[in-house]
Amino acid sequence: MAFTNWTLILGAVLLGTAAQLLLKAGTNAVGHFAFTGENLLPVTWQLATQPHILGGVFAYGLSMVLWIMALSRVEVSLAYPMVSIGYVLTALAAWHLLGEHVSPMRLLGIGVIMLGVFIVARS
Repeated sequence: MAFTNWTLILGAVLLGTAAQLLLKAGTNAVGHFAFTGENLLPVTWQLATQPHILGGVFAYGLSMVLWIMALSRVEVSLAYPMVSIGYVLTALAAWHLLGEHVSPMRLLGIGVIMLGVFIVARS
């Protein structure tokens, strides 16, 4: 099965976005924590066995494989700015799926990021 360059880049970005959302869902399930000497092992175990966190780590692993494949085919100066699409997708998905607040200032920043990605992609 042959992947196009853009499919590899978009796949890596989408998996990275999924990983961020899964990690956030996992930390929401665990709750606020601090790593201290006395709770290092219990907190580490709780995080390591949380299904959303495991899914996020797995998604990052797959994302890395696709990203390495993309970098073997595309100049990094073109590919890397496309990672910014992940910032946009993550913010919008966090708003929609996790109920996070997205202020007008954040929306403006997202618009600036999208404009920058558009300019780089056209170059």
